[in-house]
Amino acid sequence: MEQHYKLFRVRELADNDEDFILTLAETFVEEVSEDVERLKVAVAEKDYHNTYQAAHKMKPTIDLFELGILDDLIEVQDWGKYQKTDMDITSKLQIVTTAVDNALAEIKSDFNL
Repeated sequence: MEQHYKLFRVRELADNDEDFILTLAETFVEEVSEDVERLKVAVAEKDYHNTYQAAHKMKPTIDLFELGILDDLIEVQDWGKYQKTDMDITSKLQIVTTAVDNALAEIKSDFNL
């Protein structure tokens, strides 16, 4: 439990309310799984605007669950925001997607989702 994510900030925010923690976990699974797919497609299509929007939307949740990839996600976001056409962002995207996939699988297992 909690190898690919941390619940410290979640518990603090929820004031240890287990029902609220479960709701936050459910929201993470629902929202972040959609956002990461949107992010992958946007980067593949060099859609800078959608890359920026998807990464920006994910930041608070990634930070709350402490996935340890916030800096990488910000680099992906900035690639989109500043349309860094001369930069290959795929390695950073891979770090983000791997961490998100691991956290999603673990949260689903830990919370029986």
